[in-house]
Amino acid sequence: MRLVTYRPPGDADPRVGALDGERVVDLPGFTSMLDLLERGAAGLDDARTLASVAATAHPLADVTLLAPLPRPRTMRDFMLVEEHVRNSFGDVPAEWFRIPVHWKCNPDTVIGPDTVAPWPYYTDKLDYELEVAAVIGAPLYRASPAEAAAAIAGYTIFNDWSARDIQFREMSVGIGPAFGKDFATSLGPCLTTADAFDTTAARMRARINGETWSEGSIGAMRFSFPDVIATLSEYQPLHPGDVLGGGTTGRGCGLELDRWIRPGDVVELEVDGIGVLRNTVGQPDPPGDRTVDLREPSTRGEQVEDA
Repeated sequence: MRLVTYRPPGDADPRVGALDGERVVDLPGFTSMLDLLERGAAGLDDARTLASVAATAHPLADVTLLAPLPRPRTMRDFMLVEEHVRNSFGDVPAEWFRIPVHWKCNPDTVIGPDTVAPWPYYTDKLDYELEVAAVIGAPLYRASPAEAAAAIAGYTIFNDWSARDIQFREMSVGIGPAFGKDFATSLGPCLTTADAFDTTAARMRARINGETWSEGSIGAMRFSFPDVIATLSEYQPLHPGDVLGGGTTGRGCGLELDRWIRPGDVVELEVDGIGVLRNTVGQPDPPGDRTVDLREPSTRGEQVEDA
């Protein structure tokens, strides 16, 4: 089952639905995707029952898909694919093999499908990241890997938009990323339930203006999602609506390829079993007058030219 948050035609209030081919079946009784997830397995069972009845349905072309979780409870993003680490940083730190390293994302800057991705004024190197995220559907604390696996409600595509120049400036201080990441994360187009998605076999690809730049899978993760979730839960309670990105697949971003997206580009991330998450890259924000100017001194007064 592929669950969505959507706006029906002429209705400003988001609703929960299920994708059925080229239509969206409404799932009445849920106030939000978070409400559905907080009901646990019973909520998913009710959603399946409602989807099978299909009392109200809309053509997909007539609705607006939002991020499946427009405001996750929390978001964490891991770096679990060795090829991505090696391509991005050269040597792989020894601790990477021992610890599921991650950073905490900003759940207040999530954007959905077909939304314009912001281009912060302080970056000349905006980048995409081709990822899959697991979404928690049950409370967890000190869970075993088996319990963690059972608590995954489903999976969605995760695009960790990255301002590479300021990201590496931040990380040179030994902290971050923050300004380099927290301005936007795309989720969508749906939440595919765990029983309908194969994490070991699903192929992934990124297209820029229709040209394939990246291809891969998440089958080569150093730590599995259940292992990561169990490790997190040892000292941190986890809750329905928590989102955990698995990290970029190998060669899954422009940084690894030394190819850079431009204003106006259309970025499409596709994952078998989930769908296509599409965003258009916005125009760079004007620098303006700021007390603290985050641009590098060498780029102040310059702007990224349109493609």
